[in-house]
Parts: sequence; structure tokens; C-alpha cells
Amino acid sequence: MSEPGQGFVLIAALAGRALAQAARRAGYQPLVADLFGDDDTRAAAAASVRLAGGLTGGLTLHKLAAAVAELARGRTPMGLVYGSGFEDRPALLETLAARHRLLGNAPATLRAVKRPDSLQALCATAGVPHPPPGKAAGAAGEWLEKRAGGSGGAHVRALAPGAPAARGHYAQEKLPGLPVSAVFVANGKQARVLGLCDEWADPSPEEPYRYGGAARPAALAPARAAALTEATGALAAAAGLVGLNSADFLVTEHSFVLLEINPRPGATLDLFADATGSAFRLHVESCGGALPESPGFAPAAAAAVVYATRPVVPPQHFPWPDWAADRQPAGQAVGAGAPLCTVLAEAPDAMAARTLLAQRSATLLAMMEAT
Repeated sequence: MSEPGQGFVLIAALAGRALAQAARRAGYQPLVADLFGDDDTRAAAAASVRLAGGLTGGLTLHKLAAAVAELARGRTPMGLVYGSGFEDRPALLETLAARHRLLGNAPATLRAVKRPDSLQALCATAGVPHPPPGKAAGAAGEWLEKRAGGSGGAHVRALAPGAPAARGHYAQEKLPGLPVSAVFVANGKQARVLGLCDEWADPSPEEPYRYGGAARPAALAPARAAALTEATGALAAAAGLVGLNSADFLVTEHSFVLLEINPRPGATLDLFADATGSAFRLHVESCGGALPESPGFAPAAAAAVVYATRPVVPPQHFPWPDWAADRQPAGQAVGAGAPLCTVLAEAPDAMAARTLLAQRSATLLAMMEAT
């Protein structure tokens, strides 16, 4: 492994800002290909390419191959770290892995945890409860339709009792509970949970389960937290996961179920940011087989996506606060309901962090409305 400060590292994701900043703080020189090309992504990167076409069609070989080749030209990257956007396209990851060392889970592992049937089998092996997927909703109760390989909640819709799931989707019973994400690092055999995070949705009429944000530590009784930690370790071992990952659960007072595994660094990475990029170091080292101790992070942190309430165009020299991330480039139109930025907060406890987060989100929207 290259020592900090000596290595270029490729980063590919729908949005690469959090990974790029973490890598830069850890002493690496990030080479970023993503769909947004935000100002702070480009500031953290040694070089970056904004993939053409925006979110339309997501990540494709046509978009990525030329971008990654351009970023690697004349350099020797130590490997490629991938974020969101590959969950339903392991073949794309296979193509990249043939050209660059993957610092993350292999395509076969991605398939195993993102295919509904194989995830069900994995949970059975690990002894972790999981609502079984089906081709159609049951005759009674509340049901959801989810896209196979989906992430982030935007793909989830209500499904009428008895209705079949659309092609490429599956039906799953809607169960009670609060969403909690276990963020962990794994070395293929063991896992170490870095923290448990409360998550919430920010519904829109078209996307009722759209991702809203997360805060840590989750408000859980010690026994329930211990049970989630144990379940996470069992899942990581059964799947052979490496690097930074997260497992999303629904938790009640007396029980829990796993909803999904995200086999890569995700939106909660911002909750584990520090001055030395510890989370990125943990990812790289655990991909190499180590399982380092967590260095410890701020007592509490929170992050939320701020969605535009109307079409806006950030003006030149917009005074982005230092607690705003994923900053849209000046002059780039943002449609109503599209992500405008991410707002960050740290505080002595999770409730205070969420309160500060809400205040900052309102402030940012007011600032943008005034332009």
C-alpha cells in the first residue's frame, strides 16, 4: 500500500465529494469521476471529470471508461474506490476491476448482497431476520415495491395488496420500526462497527421514501445496540465483506430486521469525518486484510440532503457556509426536488446535532431563495 501523501487513488461514484475529501485528508491524491462535479469535489481532487449526462442513466461503461482512463493517464493509481451507483451493475465494476485494483468489495460480493434472493439466503446463514422478497404483494397488509439493486430510498414505492412487482423490482412487506444504519469496517472475516446512525426520509410526492439524512449515535438501548452490532458482524463474515460498508435495519423496542447491505462507503461517511481522514484509512487498510481499531470520532454528528424547493441557479460568488457540502457550481441549474447540497453538523449529542442541522437547512434554503 502507498504511504499517505504518496498515492493517487481513483474514486468513482454518483457523487464523489465525501470520498474525495476523506482521501485528501488522509494524504492521498484523489482522482474523481462522478455525475455532479461539485465545487468542493473539484477542490479536494487532484483531478476530476464530471460525467456527461448527469443522473440520466446513472453510471455507464460509456461514461466511466474514458473518464477513468483520462484520470489515470500519466499516473499510477494505487487502486479504485467506488461509492454509490454500482449496486445494480456489477458487470461495470468487473470491467473496471480488470484494469485497476479494486479497493472495495469484489463484483461477486456486490451481486451476493444486492440480489434479493441471495441476500435472503445470506441472512438465513447469518441468522439475521430479513423480510423475504416476492414477485407480488400479499393479499393483506402493507407492501412496498423496491428495485433490485436499488439504494437511497428513491426507488421505493407503495404496492397494493395482491399487485405484482414490476420487472426488475420485487415486493416486500412494510414492517414497523425506526431505520438505523450500522456503519462498519470489515476485512473479509471480521467486522468492527464504527457507529450506529439514525436515518430518516425526506418524502416528495414522487419519491415518498427519498433519503433525507442521518445522525449518530442512534437513540438505542444498549441491549438493542449490542444485538445490531452482533448481527452486523455475522452478516459481514457470511458475505466476506471488506472495507467500509453499512447495514440498514428497521428497529423496534424488542426486535429488528435487516433491510439491505450497502457494500461500499455511503452517505453516512460524512458522520465519520475527521482532520486526518481516518475513515478512508480504515477502508484502505481493511481492504488489505487488516482490521484496525477505530480512532474515535466527534461525540455526535448529523448530515442531511437539502432539496431545492423550486428551480434555482446558484449565482457567481454565492456565499456557501462552511457547513454546506456538495456545492453546486455557479450557473448550473438545479431543478425543483433535485439535491441542492448537503448540510453538516457536529454537537455534544445527536439531538443537538439534528436541531442544528434543521436550522442550517432552513438558513441555506432562505439564502438560496434570496438570490
